[in-house]
Amino acid sequence: MTDGVSANSPVNQGRFATTAADRIRILEGYKRIAMVGLSANPFRPSHFAAIYLLAHGYDVTPVNPREPEVLGRPSYASLLEVPGEIEIVDIFREPAAVPEIVDQAIARGAKVVWMQLGVVHEEAAERARRAGLEVVMDRCIKIEE
Repeated sequence: MTDGVSANSPVNQGRFATTAADRIRILEGYKRIAMVGLSANPFRPSHFAAIYLLAHGYDVTPVNPREPEVLGRPSYASLLEVPGEIEIVDIFREPAAVPEIVDQAIARGAKVVWMQLGVVHEEAAERARRAGLEVVMDRCIKIEE
C-alpha cells in the first residue's frame, strides 16, 4: 500500500511524518476547521468528512469559491475571507493548489495545515513549518478523528 493510511506511505517515512499521538493531540486541541475544497455534493469525500466532523463537535467552515453555502453554512472564496480564528486548515484540493492555501493559512495565523489523502506538497509543508504551523500530509482527518 502507498496511501496515507499505510505505514509504508512515503510521507510516513519522510521528514513530515506525524505520529498517531501527534494527530490525536491536534484533533483534541483544535476545534475550528476551515475546510478548503468542501463540496456541496453529498457524494464527495469532503462532504461526508464535514458531516462527520460537525457531528463530533468541530466547527467546520466551508472554503470553496464555487459554493455559496455548504451544509447550511456560508462558504468563503478563500481563507482570507473566513471570519474569526482558524485553527486547522483542512485541504481537499489538488497538490498544485496547496502553496497558495498554505500562504493564506500563514497569513491568517492558523495553527495546523492538514492535507488530505493523496495531497502532498513538501515545499509548501516546509514553508508552513518554518512559519510555526504544524503539518499533516496524506492523511484523512475523518479517519484520524
